Amino acid sequence: MNIHIYEDKTEVLTLSVEQMKKMASKHFPINERVPGIDGKAFELVSWYESWTKEATKPTHLKVEAADEFQAIIPWIELDSAAILYEQNEQPLKKGKPIRLYVPNGTSDCLNVKSIVNMFFIRNKQLGDESSFGFKNKLDVNDLKNQYMKNKS
Repeated sequence: MNIHIYEDKTEVLTLSVEQMKKMASKHFPINERVPGIDGKAFELVSWYESWTKEATKPTHLKVEAADEFQAIIPWIELDSAAILYEQNEQPLKKGKPIRLYVPNGTSDCLNVKSIVNMFFIRNKQLGDESSFGFKNKLDVNDLKNQYMKNKS
């Protein structure tokens, strides 16, 4: 499963977990930042800085999960943010392909599992606090399929 990376709304990279790991300069046990969680992680901010060509830092990170959960997090909260990619020396089984942990943010420890899209956004109007929840996107075809499943 690949992760799609965007600068604002433009897709700039599509990466596997292996590719993301190779680009990261700082790997560590996740329990150094999130007590009680085991596995290997890399630092989000230094990973981003290793490949971006943008001159200005983002104001926010938006992540979208496979289950349509999403979070928008102010960049200033991401100093300790980590991407968990491995547990028990194996790729994630729960929360795959990657999981974001944000300790010390406006939420006690925001974590988003099963990330498939990451947006590095420059928009100060998004505010100073994290927001998160499900997208609640309704698609007519999804509703029809659900109706047909329930009918049979």
